[in-house]
Order: sequence, then C-alpha cells, then structure tokens
Amino acid sequence: MGTAATRGPMTGDPRNAPAGTSWASSQGTRRSMQSNKPRDTKPELALRRAVHAMGLRYQVSKRPIPAVRRTADLLFTRARVAVFLDGCFWHVCPEHFTVSKTNPEYWASKAATNRARDRETDRLLEEAGWAVLRVWEHEDPGEAAERVRELYDRRISRHSTSTRAPQIHESTHSGHADQGNSA
Repeated sequence: MGTAATRGPMTGDPRNAPAGTSWASSQGTRRSMQSNKPRDTKPELALRRAVHAMGLRYQVSKRPIPAVRRTADLLFTRARVAVFLDGCFWHVCPEHFTVSKTNPEYWASKAATNRARDRETDRLLEEAGWAVLRVWEHEDPGEAAERVRELYDRRISRHSTSTRAPQIHESTHSGHADQGNSA
C-alpha cells in the first residue's frame, strides 16, 4: 500500500480510507492537520489574557456538562457561562470561510457537521441552564472580552437576585418604596 504522497489525492471521506493509509490528501496536509492545536491557540490566549485583565477568573478547556463530550474554551461555573472561541475555517465564519480546493466535498461536509454540532452544543447547554457565548477567532480580543464580561455580569446579577429574598429599600430620589436588591 502506498502513502498519501504516492497514491495521489484522496476522494470521498478520508475516514473510509483502507487501513494503513493516511486520511490526508497529501503529506503536507497531514503535517498541517497534525500541527493544529486543540487549545492554547494565539486567539484563545489573547482572549484569556483580556478576560483575566478584567478580573474574571475561569476554567480552561473544560466540559460544562461532564456527560456531554463538548469542551468550552473558557468556563465560568458560578455564572454558568460557557465561551467557545470558534475558528473561521472549522466553524464556517460568514466573513472568512472558504471551501478547500483539495477534496472540497469532504471539507464541505465536515464544515456542515461542525456547524450542526455547534448548534446542538448550544441547545444542550442552554437546556441545562448554561449561557453560551461564541467568539470568532478574528474578533478583537478586547471587544470579545467585554462581551464575556457583560454576559458574566448579567448571569451573576440574575443568579444573586434569584437566590436572595426580595428586600424593600427606600429610594431617596423618587420618594417611593423600591422592591429588589441594591447592588
């Protein structure tokens, strides 16, 4: 059996390749795919630095729901916020996605499967009470961190008001009783 380099480009689904052969269309593609890191990418590190600089603390590369095989890039367990930093190619960015010229049928199918999995992940997490925030890899880390902070603050505020008994406070500005928590 030849290698991908001697066989020529594969067609169809590489997962159906005969045993002992490469799933990649070429050795260069194989090397490139193997070098893709599952975490600690430059955009992810930039987002984490920006969020950390705002004083927020989070867990990295953790499953929000242990029984569901989905890993959030940043996880805020107290606020129940899961942040996913999506790559433009892998998650079909409307601004930057292009179909690969090599083996386009496979990559188009792969992209559609990834998008469907993203929607399923969002649904599963939301049904379990999590808020999901998706950030594109090309987004400005500072702006994305602001979105993270806003969602985190809303969730913490909602969580703290729903777990405390309502209190009555006198408003000094309007002269009428104000129900709720002051924060």
